Formats: sequence, C-alpha cells, structure tokens
Amino acid sequence: MPARPKYILWFHEIDKEDVAIVGGKGANLGEMTQAGFPVPPGFVVNAEAYRHHIEVNHLEDKIRKILEGLDVENADALNRAAHDVQAVITKAPFPKDIESEVFEAYDKLGRDPWVAVRSSATAEDLPSASFAGQQETYLNVKGDASLIVHIRMAWASLFEPRAIYYRQTQGFDHFKVALACPVQKMVQSEVSGIMFSINPVTNDKKHIIVEAIWGLGENIVQGAVTPDRYVVDKETLKLEDFKVVPQTIELVRTGEGVNKNRKVPKSRVDKRKLSTKEVEYLAGLSKKLQAHYFFPQDSEWAIENNEIFLVQTRPITTIKATEEKHKEEVHAAAHPISGKLVLEGEPASPGITTGVVNILKSAREIGKIKPGDVLVTDMTTPDFVPAMKRAVAIVTNKGGQTSHAAIVSRELGVPCVVGTKTATRTLKQGQVVTIDGAAGKVFLTNLKPSSVHFAPKDTTYHESETEHLKTATKVYVNLGEPDLAATVARKNVDGVGLLRAEFMIAGIGTHPRKLIADKKSNIFVDKLAEGMSKICSAFGDRPVVYRATDFKTNEYKHLKGGDAYEPEEPNPLMGYRGAFRYVHDPDVFELELKAIKKVRNEMGLKNLHLMIPFVRNVREMAAVKKLVVAAGLTRSTTFKLWMMVEIPVNVILLDSFIDVGIDGVSVGTNDLTMLMMGTDRDNETVAEDYDERSPAMLWALQHIIRTCHKRGITVSVCGQAPSSHADFAEFLVKEGVTSVSVTPDVIDKTRQVIYDTEKRIASK
Repeated sequence: MPARPKYILWFHEIDKEDVAIVGGKGANLGEMTQAGFPVPPGFVVNAEAYRHHIEVNHLEDKIRKILEGLDVENADALNRAAHDVQAVITKAPFPKDIESEVFEAYDKLGRDPWVAVRSSATAEDLPSASFAGQQETYLNVKGDASLIVHIRMAWASLFEPRAIYYRQTQGFDHFKVALACPVQKMVQSEVSGIMFSINPVTNDKKHIIVEAIWGLGENIVQGAVTPDRYVVDKETLKLEDFKVVPQTIELVRTGEGVNKNRKVPKSRVDKRKLSTKEVEYLAGLSKKLQAHYFFPQDSEWAIENNEIFLVQTRPITTIKATEEKHKEEVHAAAHPISGKLVLEGEPASPGITTGVVNILKSAREIGKIKPGDVLVTDMTTPDFVPAMKRAVAIVTNKGGQTSHAAIVSRELGVPCVVGTKTATRTLKQGQVVTIDGAAGKVFLTNLKPSSVHFAPKDTTYHESETEHLKTATKVYVNLGEPDLAATVARKNVDGVGLLRAEFMIAGIGTHPRKLIADKKSNIFVDKLAEGMSKICSAFGDRPVVYRATDFKTNEYKHLKGGDAYEPEEPNPLMGYRGAFRYVHDPDVFELELKAIKKVRNEMGLKNLHLMIPFVRNVREMAAVKKLVVAAGLTRSTTFKLWMMVEIPVNVILLDSFIDVGIDGVSVGTNDLTMLMMGTDRDNETVAEDYDERSPAMLWALQHIIRTCHKRGITVSVCGQAPSSHADFAEFLVKEGVTSVSVTPDVIDKTRQVIYDTEKRIASK
C-alpha cells in the first residue's frame, strides 16, 4: 500500500478547520468542495512543504542574516532585502520528495492541464499573521517544470516587502508564518466576476450584488475594467436592477499560454455579460455561502462553456459602518443652508463658508481680492495663489477635482467648487454667497455685505484621527506653502512627496531672469531657501522632496519682468518647461540648486532632496544630472535624486532613464493622464475622457511600478486618485507602490484607505 502523501492534500480532504495546514484560501476551497459548491478540482501543497524547503536547503540562517538589523521604514533597504530573500528561496533546489508528490497529484488532474497556482498564508499560533502581506497568484500554468517554478515563486512571495514590514512592525517571527499553495484546475472563463452577499458599500443586507466582466477575473480584481453591476433581492432571488458597462478589453490566454489583454469584439462591447437566469443562480450561490459560513461573503466566480464555478470566497471584512454617514445626513437636514441655490459644480475642497463675490477676469487682477472675498474666475493658475490665500472660498467655470484650483484649495484649506461652467456670468460682483465645497453648491445668501462677519479661515490641521495607523505604503503630502508646514507636519504623514516651488516663487513676485539681470539673484536664493527650510524644519527627519520649478511660459509671464523673458506659445503645456528649460537656461536652475545647498549645508537640514519634472528624453536627464553634480549635490544616503514620470516617453523608456542614475520616481498622474489620453482635464468639452483609472493608465502604472521594483528604486504616485477611489488605491498597493503623495486635507482619509486596502489584500 503506497504511503500517504505528506505534502499534498486534495480539496475534498480539507475543511475550514485546516487553516493552520493549508491557509485561509486553501481551507475555504476545501470547505466549499466538501459542502458541494461547484469548485474546480485541485490540491494544496501544504505549509509543511514550505517549511521542508526552508529546512533542507538551510535557508533560515541565510534569510535571518539578510533581515538582520533591517530598518523597515527605509523603503530602499526594505525592497533590497525582499529581493535578496526571494532570490534565496527561488534559487534553492526544490526538494525531491515534495517534487514527486506534486508531479503525481498534477498527473491526476489530467494530461498536462492548465492550472492556477495560488498563495495561502498561514501561521503557527499567530492567526493574525496572515494580515502580514500580499502574496501572489499565477494563472495558466502548464507542465511539471513550470508548476515547480511557480510554487517556488509563490513561496518567495511570503517575503514581499509589505509582508516583511507587517511582521516586523507587529513583532511576528518571520518563521512562524508559512505558505501553502492551492493548485486548481484553470477555468478559461468567458465571463467572470465577484459577488457580495450584502451590499458592501451601504451595508444593505436585503440585496446581493453581482459584478461581471468578459474574460479572466484578474482585471476585475485589479480594477482594470469596470464591471456590469446586478442587484438581486436576497429574499426572492429576483433581479431588481442592473447596469451594463461597455467593455473594450478582456484578459485571455493566448495559444502560447500567456495571459494578454485583447480587444473585445464589437459584437460584445456593449452586450450584457450575464443573463437573468445566470445572475439569479449566482445570487443563490452567494446566499447559500453566507448561510454556510454564518457571515457575509465576498466570492469570486467564473463561467466556462456555460458552467459556473466558484474559485474563492472570503468574509466581507470591508463592511462600512453607516453611523457616521447617517449622522452627517441628520446634521445636514437639521441645519440646511439658507438661501437660493444658484450654481452647482464639482465638489473640489470641503467646507462651508460665506463671502462676497469678487470676479477676476485674469491673474493680473489678483490685487482686487480682499480678506472675506469669494474668488470667482474662469480657472486658476499658479499666479493666482496670492489671491487664493486671501480668499475665503474659490469658484471656477472650468476644471475638475484634480485641477489647479481644486488641488491648491485643498492644500490651503479653502472651500472650492469647480467646473460650474457659468460662475463668472451667473454670480454678480458684490453678491453675498455661501459655498458648500463638499456638495459643490453655491447659495445666494439673504444678507447685506456689511452684516456678514468674516472669521479668519481655519487652516489648522487638527490632530490626526489616524495617528495610530501604520502602513507599509508611505503617505506623503504635497505642499508648497511654508506657513502651513508646522500644522501639516503634526498629522500622521511620512514626509513631503512634492514640495512645489511655484508658491514660493509667486511670493517672490519677480521673474528670476530679471533678478539675475539686476544683480539681485541673492534675493531669489535667500527667499527660496527660507521657504524650503521652514518646511524641512517642520518635518524633522522625514524626507522633503523639492520639485524643481515647472512654471510654464504663460505662468512665468505674470511675474514682474516676465514679459521680457518668456516667449508666446500656442500650447504651454507642451512648451518651454521642466528639464528642457534647465538645460537651455541653466542660470535660473543653478539658483535653485544654490538654495538647496544653502538649506542642506549652511542650515544643516539634510532631509531635503531634489526631483526633476517634465523630462522629455534620456539625454536631457543626463544633462540635468551633470548640472546637479557640478553644483556640488551628489547622490548619497542623505541626498536623493528623483524624476517625475509624467510623459509617455518616461514610461516607455523608463529603464533607460534609470540607467542615468536616479534614486526614485514620482508619477505625476495629472499630466501623464492628459498626455496618455490626449485630453485636457481643464477643458470641460473633452474633460469627460480624462480618467486616471483608464486601462491605459493602469497598464502604465503597473509597468512603472514593476520596472522600479526590478531596478531597486522607489516609486511614488502623486495625485488625488488613491484617496478618492478605493479600487485605484488597491491597485497601487497590490502592485507594490512605495508611497503616495496627496494634499493635506486627505492625509487621514488616504492613510485609512491604504490601511484598509493593505489589510484587505493581506486577508485575501
């Protein structure tokens, strides 16, 4: 009689009590199989196999040595350590006794079948250790050799940077955690999706939500495709409502076994993914899963040749409490804003305030704005900043939630409504209005200007509500106003990911070329250094990344003397700006470098680093780097040189840019989205096509993050999307972004989103 396998367990041999042996994912696959749910067949290479691999290859001492003394707060060191540990695991010989059992089990699944290799973390006496990090899933694996390679890769994913971070910060021994690998016959799904046995957003227990896309399910998990949405009554299991979303790409297996996104045939782009019968059958499975587990379930499913399979289920750990939302609704109902609603637009910066309408035709009129005024204009640019700082609220005709007006307003703590289309025509000079920035509404207030009391704007950032939260993904802040540094620095923020020069230069007020011509360049250097030092001092040891000036010609022109030095350009967005300007007019850039040296060397603030924006080609980056080195600023452990990735060429040739010698990149999602999509976010005629979550952008971000990981440099994403869209945050975190950088008003919200996302990914 053959010996019972030591390292292999079939799904039908496993149930929910076997988490310590096969991990949560493996236990659920076994539990569903035993309960009679339609699960594709498979087996689990159990946690003991992983431990045996570590033991027979004497890897524990090697791994402990790599991790010894590791500062997990140092992203560079953490990524290097993770890479080195994973290399140790994947290069070690695969134990023969495990190999023979895996081959035998694989043969029983069929003749060289396509399989999915999943990761299922477990822990000895530490049930919460599965919270520690993200592991990998590999689809469409075929053949004995490929299966062994992917099992080893799955084992190595137990030492992803995020997993190391969690275990170390929570005091878990890395070797108390193990990893099992479910190997499951692949479903080549024509349609796939997710279903929730309650509404996960509203917490409504009366409905089941089914979401569906064409192709393999990875696109819906990553947020790369927006799914159809079906709402089913839980009691009757009848379809109540649905929304069909056009889909243009689907993930499929090619003949070579590679998973690729291809165009959806035109006949299916606008077609409904599921029939009513299929939706209601899936909803019935969801209801049965909740009844079986006695807890709401988030389940993944797939359909191949009209057969429905369940490929995963887990408890809904992201049920959102509705109490706070209810309180807000009650408060709003009890304290309605008096006055007639006269204008609506996009909510851009929260807060409610009352002020006097002051309409500006251009930035040349910024001197008209007085304290207590509501600044109303077509759209803002950096030269509006001095007026924006005096205004109690801002309303614009154009722009969206990532426009200049929106970003700056959030940083200044000023209520703002953008994209109203008609603000400068609908509102009248001298009217008293109340702005509700969170709702995107403007009300005509029945008061005379003389009877309105204008309290000073509250730009105080209160003690962080998320102070206790730590995340592996750093949360940085975008900052440009030195006067706000002290209050912003008290929040739960890891540093400044984008220190804008434009605010400080607008405060200087004179074009730097004119100051050079007047032999007063020291004024520029001293004022810039003063602003930088104020921010660096406030943030202590936390990094401050200064983005060198990226004024466009139309913005520079408004500075005193600007007309003499700035050309007229038909399209300043793609004109004389960024790195091109430094190379062709190095004198101004050298003043910035002098200011950086003054802060670092004379003032002793070594947390200041440099980032180069809008770099059009590799040659340009190399030329700028020569200027930086010639100024006496050399890359080291205390001085980092970053590059903005905001042009498609930066994405396509990223490896070549990294070859020049940089320490990190920051993805400027605003410009990159505009240039990838060919649309202007501030032009309401075409702004609807501006989408940071488009498949093209998600592909670009994935490529950037993975390339940076491969090359051992940090990668940050600068923009509002991670705090505004949980699915976008989950995509970035899952891909392993080092940090995100957001405006001060959403630091806490972003930290919470990242925390919840990391926890959700870990639990999966």
